[in-house]
Amino acid sequence: MYTEILRIIEGGLNKDLKKINNYSRILAEKFEKEGQPKLAKMIIKTLENKPSSMVTMDSLISTPVDQESRMNIVDIQMPSENNDDIILSPNIYNKVEDYINLYQHQGELLKNGLEISNSLLLYGVPGSGKTTIAKYISNKTGLPLITARFDAIVSSLLGNTSKNIRKIFEYADEKPCILFLDEFDAIAKARDDQYELGELKRVINSLLQNIDTFSKSNLLIGATNHPELLDKAIWRRFNTLIEVGLPNQNEVYKLIETFSKDSNNDFLNDEKKTNKLIQNLEGKTPSYIKTLFNNVLAQKIIKNKEYLSYEDILLEIFESKNKEYTIEDIITFLNENGVSQEKITQILNISIRQVRNNLKTK
Repeated sequence: MYTEILRIIEGGLNKDLKKINNYSRILAEKFEKEGQPKLAKMIIKTLENKPSSMVTMDSLISTPVDQESRMNIVDIQMPSENNDDIILSPNIYNKVEDYINLYQHQGELLKNGLEISNSLLLYGVPGSGKTTIAKYISNKTGLPLITARFDAIVSSLLGNTSKNIRKIFEYADEKPCILFLDEFDAIAKARDDQYELGELKRVINSLLQNIDTFSKSNLLIGATNHPELLDKAIWRRFNTLIEVGLPNQNEVYKLIETFSKDSNNDFLNDEKKTNKLIQNLEGKTPSYIKTLFNNVLAQKIIKNKEYLSYEDILLEIFESKNKEYTIEDIITFLNENGVSQEKITQILNISIRQVRNNLKTK
């Protein structure tokens, strides 16, 4: 019991509410086993009356700022009650769920003498869903997401950059939360980069020190589009590594379904049309697909259309892929994707002869 009491005191001195909660529950279990159920119930009742995992927006108002610019150096997003699953490959999804389970069973792990690292590094191409995963973890755990703003952290007064990093970690240490270092290759580049200034290399040392001393009761998530730039020591600081790749055909279909299911459409129940859309969107990021559907849906609302059409989506795909094109290019593209000649004339407001003459020359 002395260990649990010591840990609870440490948690109180460091304002580590999660640590207090975990070790208090372990202590209550020990009292229960040793024949002191009343004391055990008192501890549990106290914890339930003052849930240590609860963080209100009020407690997050006084955010740290850069000394020079006075800009906030973190953004805060409270967890949403929307816990819908995200669209990921089974392998990535399972890794994310395993990471969440480590946090949710932290008390049991501590009870058995295990202190598992709370750090996760997400890496992959831009728009692949790294930020979405961080928000999903926030919603699942009920922890607010504190995102470091590296545009404000990297001060023109280089000596302040390390101070800003320390401010962020100290701020996140004070309350149950997820500290999210998004695109943090901006300050975590390899120290052997000959083009970097000595001061910036010292920034990495500061980052490493703060990661090492960060509260084990909170979650630390890093994300980067350029894993090849990261300092080798950074990789060793993260217990869980997840490469977030591009969606496969099945995942592309789920994304199409998700972004269009709330609107009347003429393609989800048409296998040929759906397959054509999947072929055109394969190799694209979830962010790209979401933006594309948002654009089409916006035009649907503005033009007061009754339903979301297959042809509207095809046109948006074509225009997003081609900066310069002719009317003949559009005719060919629509025809190759199964749009009838009559429908093409209606969409492009041209004659059937023009459509036929263009297709004959191809």
